[in-house]
Amino acid sequence: MKNSIIILLTVLTMASCSGKAYLFTSFHEPADAGLRMLYSYDGYKWNDFNKIFLKPEIGNQKVMRDPSMVQGPDGTFHLVWTTSWRGDKGFGYASSKDLLHWSEQKLIPVMEHEPSTVNVWAPELFYDDVAEDYKIIWASTLPGRFERGAEEDSNNHRMYITATKDFETFSPTKLFIDPKFSVIDAVIVKRAAKDYVLVLKDNTRPERNLKVAFSDSPSGPWRDVSAPFTENFTEGPSVVKIKDKWLIYFDAYRKESYDAVTTKDFIHFEDINNKISIPKGHKHGTIVPVKKKVVKQLLKKVNSQ
Repeated sequence: MKNSIIILLTVLTMASCSGKAYLFTSFHEPADAGLRMLYSYDGYKWNDFNKIFLKPEIGNQKVMRDPSMVQGPDGTFHLVWTTSWRGDKGFGYASSKDLLHWSEQKLIPVMEHEPSTVNVWAPELFYDDVAEDYKIIWASTLPGRFERGAEEDSNNHRMYITATKDFETFSPTKLFIDPKFSVIDAVIVKRAAKDYVLVLKDNTRPERNLKVAFSDSPSGPWRDVSAPFTENFTEGPSVVKIKDKWLIYFDAYRKESYDAVTTKDFIHFEDINNKISIPKGHKHGTIVPVKKKVVKQLLKKVNSQ
């Protein structure tokens, strides 16, 4: 009887694992074509759908950089992105049930109250299952507001946050993290109850590398900012948990490669570049765990078109 139970549990576990797949939002330079996506069944080997899923229509430059996506509890996919290098005081937003048909694009004016805002970069979505809302963080520069290093004052970023339940009303914008250096490309990761990690880019010169910080809440405050775990000239971290390991993908833009490390504790990191496969031209977005049938259905529809 005991052996039968063990066999049944093993079969169920294998079935559960085999039912998983992953989407990786993407864009290609110069970012004016729109949303691309990769897909994977194991989180290591990725393929490109070779399709533009959403063409950008809003913002001063009408680009779609840094697309970040989550799937809500009701199955709806929510997408946010950078609409311009400079000038916009908000980020783009659209939603979809099937990733092929999208809502009307909106510019969410999260920095409208700060007239000196230079930019709104790399908005990142995080679904907070405790508060049952969506946290959105991004990097903006407010010249003269914060101490800086060697970088120009117009490139001295800090991270900000808002929250929403419906993408119609948003909480007032607040400072999310000021680590006393220019910071961009931050990603919130939940490890357990009251145990969160922030993967971020130190954008100062000569750093320009990835670090981590820790908190009891997805809204911070964040503590114990680490030493870098990547080389310089890296950015755009994307994090996904595969079995008992966390994979952190990132853009090694000086080398013109897409790299990854794995970790169990966000203290020790292992290079796994020899284990991953990323299509050429892919630029950073967000990895979204989905049911395998979502990818298969999407492939079928894309191929039929």
